Amino acid sequence: MVIEINTQSPSPIYEQLRAQIILGIASKKLVPGEVLPSVRNLAADLGINFHTVNKAYSVLCDEGYIAMDRRKGAVVAQIASGANDEAFLAGLSRQIFLIAAEAVCRDIGEKAFAEMCVECYKNAKT
Repeated sequence: MVIEINTQSPSPIYEQLRAQIILGIASKKLVPGEVLPSVRNLAADLGINFHTVNKAYSVLCDEGYIAMDRRKGAVVAQIASGANDEAFLAGLSRQIFLIAAEAVCRDIGEKAFAEMCVECYKNAKT
């Protein structure tokens, strides 16, 4: 999986890295048990500070997307179903609500918004 960072983006680099790893897991380009590059190696490859990679890995670990193994380093975790995870679903609902509010502010219709959501979901899997 190729990770690309946009230094001109208003989004923090650690969030870009987090997002790309989650997209890699969703699309099965990263599979459970796969070892990710070390913090230092990934930082060197991307030309960014290793603390930035460490922060992204830490957030991903806290969220359950990766696990830290003393011998292997960062490893893609076997992610449990979020369907029964009330905290995850509540957080997801808050994020979707804010995005829906932005769509309302921009006068995007309910049907168009729903179609975008479905399309994005499908694209995340590929």
